[in-house]
Amino acid sequence: MLDFTSALYLGFDHPSASLAPWQALTLGRPAALDEPPGARPLARDLALLMGEAAGLLYPSTLHLFRDLFQAAVSKESLLLFDASSYPIARWSAERVQLDEVPVETYRHHDTVSLERRLRKARRAGQRPVIVTDGLCPSCGQVAPLPALSRLAADMGGRLVIDDTQALGMLGRNPSPAQPLGLGGGGSLAWHGLSCANIATGASLAKAFGAPLAVLCGTQDFVARAARDGETRVHTSPPSVADIAAARGALAANCSAGDTLRARLVRLVEQLRAGVRRIGLQVRSLLPVPMQTIAMPSIDAARAALESLAGMGVRALATRSCGEGKPNLSFLVTARHAPADIGRLLAALERIADGISAA
Repeated sequence: MLDFTSALYLGFDHPSASLAPWQALTLGRPAALDEPPGARPLARDLALLMGEAAGLLYPSTLHLFRDLFQAAVSKESLLLFDASSYPIARWSAERVQLDEVPVETYRHHDTVSLERRLRKARRAGQRPVIVTDGLCPSCGQVAPLPALSRLAADMGGRLVIDDTQALGMLGRNPSPAQPLGLGGGGSLAWHGLSCANIATGASLAKAFGAPLAVLCGTQDFVARAARDGETRVHTSPPSVADIAAARGALAANCSAGDTLRARLVRLVEQLRAGVRRIGLQVRSLLPVPMQTIAMPSIDAARAALESLAGMGVRALATRSCGEGKPNLSFLVTARHAPADIGRLLAALERIADGISAA
C-alpha cells in the first residue's frame, strides 16, 4: 500500500540501533525533582534552533500547553484562539477556564477583526493571550505572526504559537528557490521574528519523528513554567529514549535537513503540478507536506478514499480550516519517490470525475 498518511515529514523513524544507549529508560521521578539525562542541553539546542532564549522539554504538547497557560494567564487575561488552531492547545486551556478566565476565538488569520476585539479588551482592562498555529496544514499558510505579535505587545499581552507543523519544515530566509526557508527552525525563523512577548510550543513528533515537545520563550518565562508547572510535578518527563531520538533528529537536521526539505518540496511540487494538470483544485498555498484537494462533500471524500485504497493508495479525508469544507488530503514525506507521486497522480486521474464537481 502506497501510504500518504504519515506525518514523519523528513523520514526520521529512529530505529533502536541508531539511538545512543542508556542505563535507565526513566528515573521514576518527575521533572520538578530531576530532569532526565540530556534534557537540559537538548532543550537549549532546540531553543537556539527556534530563535528563542530558553527551552523546556515535555512529554507532549498537551502537558506543555497546560503549564504554558498556567504561566501566561492571569485573572486579567483574555485568551483568544485562532478559530482553526489545533485542538490540543484549546484542550489545555480548560484548566484556566476553571479560574473563570474568558476564552474566545477569532476568525482564521484575520488580524483586522482581532484588533477590533482587542480594543474592547483594553477598555475592559483585559490583557490578551493570542494563540495560533505557526503554520496551518489545511490551507498551507503561515500565520501573520509579526502582526499578531505587535497586537499582543500593544495591548500588554502575549502571543502563543503552536509550531508543531512548522518545526523542522520552515526556516530562515525563505525565497522562491527555497520557499520553506533554511534550517528548519520553524515559523519564527521563517518570519525572521524575535520578540520578548512570544512563547512557542512544538511537538517533535512530526518532522523530527521524536515523541516529545519543547516549550521555548524568554529565560524568565521558561523559568516560571519550570517552577510553577503542575504537569512537571504530577506526570512523567520524556523518557531517555525520546530524548535520544530527538538528539539524533537534531544531528540529522543539521547534516541533511536542508537537502531533505528540498527533496520534499520537489515531490510536493510534482504532486501540485500533476493535480492541476488533471483539472483539480489544490487548496494548500505553500509546498508543505500536507496537500489538500477540495471535495464536493464528505461522502465524496470517503468514496474517493475507498477508490484510492482499491488502487493501493492510502490517503486522508479532512476538513478545511475556516469553513470546514471537505478535503482529500495527502501527506508527502522525504521518503517518497517521484514514482510514488506518479502512481498517486495516475490513481487520482481515474477518479477525477468524482472530485471535479467541487
